[in-house]
Amino acid sequence: MPAPIRTPFLALACAGLLLLGVTACGDSASTDDTAAAPASDKKITLYSGRSESLIKPLLEKFTQQSGITVEVRYAGTAAMASQLLEEGEKSPADAFLAQDAGALGAVAKKGLFAPLPADVVAKVPQHYRASSGQWVGVTARSRVLVYHPDLVPAAQLPASVFDLTGPAWKGKVGVAPTNASFQAFVTAVTVQHGAAKAKEFLAGLKANDPQVREGNAPIVEEVDAGKLAVGLVNHYYLGEIAHERGTTPEKMKAKLHFFPNGDTGALVNVAGIGVLKKAVQDPDVKTFVDYLLGTEAQTYFTEKTYEYPVVSGVPAPAYAPALDTLKAPAVDLNDLDQLEATIKLIKESGLVP
Repeated sequence: MPAPIRTPFLALACAGLLLLGVTACGDSASTDDTAAAPASDKKITLYSGRSESLIKPLLEKFTQQSGITVEVRYAGTAAMASQLLEEGEKSPADAFLAQDAGALGAVAKKGLFAPLPADVVAKVPQHYRASSGQWVGVTARSRVLVYHPDLVPAAQLPASVFDLTGPAWKGKVGVAPTNASFQAFVTAVTVQHGAAKAKEFLAGLKANDPQVREGNAPIVEEVDAGKLAVGLVNHYYLGEIAHERGTTPEKMKAKLHFFPNGDTGALVNVAGIGVLKKAVQDPDVKTFVDYLLGTEAQTYFTEKTYEYPVVSGVPAPAYAPALDTLKAPAVDLNDLDQLEATIKLIKESGLVP
């Protein structure tokens, strides 16, 4: 089966994320902490920025075990976030499952989420959750450089993602600028080094004749086939494509290079969940969030989507280095909520029409 589609359309993202500056999204609302918790009605409404092929099997397991029906709306993460911002307090959504921390932060910034219960927040390490407690990571993923060792020997791999704008890499680098993970990476460059550096990097990348693709999966497939030397992707795509082909990541020709020394190219981001204010006391929603952070769901993500678990007691995918050994950049995921500015930078660079 094809790899799960995780790429939001840039046009939708741009149109929707402009709402960040102009749409009133319920800042005046307040949560009545004294109100009694609603009774269970055995159903919740989920807005999912993660694809149906990826999430549906897990939701079916949850419903079978809990008896709670999950009504889902699927779209790209940025498009789903923009829909939430447009709907505001009138949204039918109870929770938002997003591909990256930036989209969760954008929704939280507009006051749509409520702080999650303390026992939920405590399950996730501090680095992988909102400082406000309004969202938590569900899985983690590292940005990497996927490469073909016959085209790029390991000794020639770049020490920094910024090296890819050099002449040695002209025409050799695959990128997916409409992908939410690429956008989050560019936001991290801005956070860590400033907007001028991000603009310079994007301009250098564009001038170096990058091979633009619509998503990470095509980049990994082309690298594995020897049609492309390297590409900027998330680590788990190699595992997913190997599984799709009935093999293992170790047997693939494509290999992963984790940028060293805290380089921005090694950003570790999360997929995560936030709960809307109206639903934060709903026992069915609480049961669902607990399930996502439980052993069964965390193992599912590790074994089926090859992501990193964010709770203790669940091993990482065998082919990837342990999460706590990665030399990730010192970027606070709470600061990745500058999506509108990032999309503007990417468009201005010419990486997309």
